[in-house]
Amino acid sequence: MISPTRLGVWAAVAGVPVCLAVGVLLPRVWFAGLAWPVAVLILTFVDALIGASPRGAALDVTMPKSAPVGGDADATIAVTIKGGPVPRWCEVALENSPLLAMSDEGRLWLELEGGVGESILPIVAIRRGTARVERLWLRWTGPLGLVWKQAQRPASLRTIILPDVRPVRENGARIFERHALQGLLAQIDRGDGVDFDALVEYRSGMDRRAIDWKQSARHLKLHAKEYRSERNSQIVFAVDCGRQMSEPVAGLPRVDRAVSAMLLSAWIALKLGDRVALHAFDSRPRIASGLISGSAAFPELQGLAANVDYGSDETNYTFALTNLATALKRRSMIVLFTEFTDLTSAEFMVRAAARLVETHLLLVVVFRDDELEALVDTEPRSPDDVTRAVTAAALLRDRQLVLLRLRHLGAHVIESPHGQVAEKLVAAYVDLKRRDLL
Repeated sequence: MISPTRLGVWAAVAGVPVCLAVGVLLPRVWFAGLAWPVAVLILTFVDALIGASPRGAALDVTMPKSAPVGGDADATIAVTIKGGPVPRWCEVALENSPLLAMSDEGRLWLELEGGVGESILPIVAIRRGTARVERLWLRWTGPLGLVWKQAQRPASLRTIILPDVRPVRENGARIFERHALQGLLAQIDRGDGVDFDALVEYRSGMDRRAIDWKQSARHLKLHAKEYRSERNSQIVFAVDCGRQMSEPVAGLPRVDRAVSAMLLSAWIALKLGDRVALHAFDSRPRIASGLISGSAAFPELQGLAANVDYGSDETNYTFALTNLATALKRRSMIVLFTEFTDLTSAEFMVRAAARLVETHLLLVVVFRDDELEALVDTEPRSPDDVTRAVTAAALLRDRQLVLLRLRHLGAHVIESPHGQVAEKLVAAYVDLKRRDLL
């Protein structure tokens, strides 16, 4: 495909005043003014004919087979142009995908040496799913710079964007050692749980409430009971994937950040011997998995998390949480990832939570609304700034009232910036486990 460049267009436009001047000053030879556009037209044809042809251009683009959401999915681009004088520069464009954020809208200028060049186009995965790139474009200018020589190539590039498990790989072991040292030394987990482990002779420093007075009287020495941490607790992660959770926070949807924090916490829970389940919902339950146990089951949980979709419906807390409570046959710890902006939906959530806390341990996780806090903290410079600040303050006040009501019901609440929610959730889980509240 051949098209004029900006230089070619301006060269043709520059001849318009010349044609007018010749027509006005020399009306008898007005046709002499056409010499300029005719010369530009001839040079354009010459520029299109000489140099490398688009048919002799090869474009090779490779992308990773999979990438974590929020991570890099950079494309490697290789160009080969043969035949005639080859250009020093060319431009490559990739078809954009809604799941990917490409640098400069997928365009890249590539320097060529002898008609060959290679470079990397920065790409960030912003949503889970299968990203498809099915068309590629390559273009360069002719030797005179008057025409674009453009080639279009079909492609079948696929990149599967999965939940972000980088926190598990990079920080999982460190967080596990910090909060839960099970397995490193046998005596570390004694006294932290409720399961009887052994009857030992009382030593200085032991909890006096653990003294067994009957056995002490029988043996004529003080004896105390040692306990080990209770295992096999049920941890259910309930992820709200409704409309509000699908909105982005710092470039990534809230539901993706929730899934990443959930995976890290689930990995710790499986390491500690607890059983884990995933429950995703919006207007109705979408995923309701069974309980899994053991570190070997983590890939199964990761596969389930990849199927948590982005919903556009309003969240129905009553239907989803009632359905979840019915499916649980014993006391469990329910970790609810959600978001609310209006008091109406928050009221339904509080009522559903009130029924859950009667039987189960409820931990509610919400992301701190940095945008509202920024509006409140920004110094107003106009009446509109004052209006926005007052409205944001009212929304934050309503939000804190809802969280306070949840705490009064007996639920535990985590409100954290998006970058710290995973570690705070793990710390809260381990703390609740050590306090024997599960």
